[in-house]
Amino acid sequence: MLLVCRFVPTDPAAFQERAQRALELLTAAPGCDGGELGRSVDEPEQWVLTARFATVDAYRRALSPFPVREHVVPLLSEALADSSSTYETLVSATNGEATTHPSLLA
Repeated sequence: MLLVCRFVPTDPAAFQERAQRALELLTAAPGCDGGELGRSVDEPEQWVLTARFATVDAYRRALSPFPVREHVVPLLSEALADSSSTYETLVSATNGEATTHPSLLA
């Protein structure tokens, strides 16, 4: 499962610190396969935070600990709400090899 949240922060330096802490907390959770924070090269005021989870349950469990509810959930609530933030992984690829995954919706 992919978590994709887009932001347009008013204070980029403070936002980067908060987002880094959020990624540290999320990626410490069992079932989190990693995460990234990026900024658009074309529109540098736009940022994106992504995290990959093995399952939907792993994502939901990752949001449960108090430090996550204290630091991560408020940050995620500031994400732009014009599109969905959670996606299922249908194809992943590394080293030139693609792997198809069954839909979680089926």
